Amino acid sequence: MAHYNTILSQITSLIPRHVFENHAENHHSGQKFRSFSRWSQFMAMLIGQLSGRKSLRDITDNLRAQQSRLYHLGMKPTSRATLARVNEKQPATLYETVFFGLLKKCHTVSPGHKFSFKNKLYLLDTTTIDLCLSVFPWAKFRKRKGAIKLHMGIDADGYLPTFMDMTDGKVHEVTWAKEILNLPKGSFAVFDRGFTDYGWYSRLMANEIFFVTRLKSNADIEYLLKRAGRKSRGITNDQQILLNDISDPLRLVAYTDLETGKEYRYVTNAHHLKAAEIANIYKERWQIEQFFKWIKQNLKVKTFLGTSKNAVRTQIWIALCVYLLIAYLNYKAKLGSSMQQILRVLQLNLFERRSLISLFRPPDKQIPVSPQFLLWRQL
Repeated sequence: MAHYNTILSQITSLIPRHVFENHAENHHSGQKFRSFSRWSQFMAMLIGQLSGRKSLRDITDNLRAQQSRLYHLGMKPTSRATLARVNEKQPATLYETVFFGLLKKCHTVSPGHKFSFKNKLYLLDTTTIDLCLSVFPWAKFRKRKGAIKLHMGIDADGYLPTFMDMTDGKVHEVTWAKEILNLPKGSFAVFDRGFTDYGWYSRLMANEIFFVTRLKSNADIEYLLKRAGRKSRGITNDQQILLNDISDPLRLVAYTDLETGKEYRYVTNAHHLKAAEIANIYKERWQIEQFFKWIKQNLKVKTFLGTSKNAVRTQIWIALCVYLLIAYLNYKAKLGSSMQQILRVLQLNLFERRSLISLFRPPDKQIPVSPQFLLWRQL
């Protein structure tokens, strides 16, 4: 009979232990641990995310119940107090580093976007998570209300989160975009009207970055020549414009939804694409809203297991690592399942000893399965 490690062990084999430990040394604060480790912290919080645990005590009780199945993971026994202290004190930057290592691997297996150009396409947006100001005093938003904002950019190649920053609720998305975001030359950025800043538009154009966004109704516009050519269905206008203090001409594309009759006006500096493709590029922005909805419904990013800013960042970065692990499995194995379906199957079988791939593809009875099955090699 073939021997298998647990489903959890097969999932986490994508993260080389020696690489993780090197990163842990570089992102350590204070004295060395006597018995605990950052790997134990990571695995405990990862299990909490995958199994939907509601508190630190819930996590540690679950680990205690599954202790006989955790030895091969290299985890150290942990108490609620120890886990809470490490989450509060040890830098969350470790898991940011782990995240980008996983992202690099995901890019090797993710599909491309559906548009005619080969340039990168990034979808930008911000979501607000309400918090209790008395419990999270650093998360200032309003006089009696606390909140944090997650500023995100996802790559349309596989809809993978590529840029992330967490700020208090007062920080505007444009402030984040101007100070933090550094997009590669020739790429496309899609964002909504909340990012309206004509100075930033000029900066994007100077850096040879294309953008597509919706035009505000009160925008100061000077209309220039209309573009020649036959318009695609739904396109009601396509012409050059001058916008406020931006010296270079931009392009206005107006699209009317054939079902609702509502008109949308887009502004862009991508003069080389068809008007219909401009409209479709903006429609793609819906994917980042779907991404926010997914992580809020399926991962623990709305309620937090610690109150310090570092503990919150730790939890969010680990949640994003879980998302990338699921995305890698989906794209590498070509499962054709939704991310939610994959997560639900993993939750029900996390500590089972069986082939990970057999959860989604029952093995052919005529083909023997290797007892030394390792998911990331076999796939």
